Amino acid sequence: MKFELGKNKLNGFKVEIPSWGFSDSGTRFHVFHAPGAARNVFERIEDAAQVNKYTGAVSGVAIHIPWDKVEDWKSVKEFAKERDLKIGSVNPNLFQDEDYKFGSLTNSNEKIRQKAIKHVLECIDIMRNTGSKVLSLWLPDGTNYPGQGDFARRHSLLFESLKEIYDALDDDMTLFIEYKFFEPAFYHMDTPDWGTAYALVKDLGEKAKVIIDLGHHAHGTNIEYIVSILSSRGKLGGFHFNSRKYADDDLTVGSMNPYELFLIFVELNKFFDLSKTPPEVALVIDQSMNIKPKIKALIQSIENLQITYLKSLFVDFSSLQECQKANDVIGSEEILKDAFLTDVRPILKEWRSDLGIPLNALEAFEKSGYEEKIAKERG
Repeated sequence: MKFELGKNKLNGFKVEIPSWGFSDSGTRFHVFHAPGAARNVFERIEDAAQVNKYTGAVSGVAIHIPWDKVEDWKSVKEFAKERDLKIGSVNPNLFQDEDYKFGSLTNSNEKIRQKAIKHVLECIDIMRNTGSKVLSLWLPDGTNYPGQGDFARRHSLLFESLKEIYDALDDDMTLFIEYKFFEPAFYHMDTPDWGTAYALVKDLGEKAKVIIDLGHHAHGTNIEYIVSILSSRGKLGGFHFNSRKYADDDLTVGSMNPYELFLIFVELNKFFDLSKTPPEVALVIDQSMNIKPKIKALIQSIENLQITYLKSLFVDFSSLQECQKANDVIGSEEILKDAFLTDVRPILKEWRSDLGIPLNALEAFEKSGYEEKIAKERG
C-alpha cells in the first residue's frame, strides 16, 4: 500500500529550480568557468528542461532580476511553455548596486530607498508578464559596526518599504520574505531570523509569508521546529533547499545531514499535501554548485528530495502520536528512524519506469551528449 501511495504522491511532487544555477558561479575569491554554462535566461530554461526530462519533477524556473532581464518577457514565458515549463518565483536583486552600500529598503537616504522599491515594483510587472505568482525577497541590508544605524528606525523604514511593495501586488500574488542571520552585514541583519520575518509578514497581511532557506541559520538551529510553528500559523510560504556545512547555502541538497532534511519533510506532511497542484507550499532549490556540473547537480538534488519525501511518507503518525502522549521517548524516535531507514529507491525506479523516464537519471543524462553539445555551441 505504501508502495502505491508513494508512486501516486510522486506524480504531483514538483520542485522549482533556479535559473542562476545554470550559469558560472564561484566564491568571494574566484568565479569558475564551466564549459557550456548558460549565458542568458533562454539557455537557462533550455538547461532546466533537461533536468525535467530526466527527473519529471520540475515545477518551474525561478528567475533573478537583473541577471535574467530581457525586453520581451512574454517571449520568455512562451519559450518556457514550449518546453513544458513555467516561470516560477521572481527574485529581486538588492545587493549588487553601489547605491546599496548602506542599505536598500532600509537606507536612510529616501532616494535610494525609492530606487530599491522601484526595482521591486519592476519585478512585480515582470511577474504579470510571465505568469509568476511569487515575489521572493531576500534583503541583504544590515550594519557592520555598533552605532552605525538605529535598529528600530531601520525596522520601521523596512516595513514602510515593504508595505508599498505589498500594496502593489495583485490579489493572486504572494510576497515571500527570506531571512539570514549574517552576511553581507556582520554586526546585525535587518531580517536576521524567522521571528523578525514572521512579524513583518503578519503585519503586512494575508499575501505575505516567510520563506525558509536551509543555509541561513546558525549552527544547531532546529529548522524543523521553525517549519512547524510557521506552518501552524499559516505563514510558511516555501523553501530554498540546499545544504550547509559552515555558512550559507554552500552545498547541494541532501549532501549534508539527510536526517535533518527528512525531519523537515515529516513536519511539512503534517500541514501540507506536497503532491498537490498548484503546490500548497513552494519547494525551490537554491544551492551553490561551484565545482559540480550544473545540470547533473540539480538532477542529483531533485533525486535526493524525491527520496527524502518518499521516506517521510512512511512515518506511522498514529503510532507516533500514541508514543508522544505516553511520553515514550525511545518509541517515538524509533518510529521516525524506521521510516528514515526505509529503502524507497525501488519506488522511485518503478515510478520512473511507469513514466518512461530513465531509471538512472544521471547515467542517462551523461550518455545523452547534451553537455558536450552545449560546450561546443556556447564556447
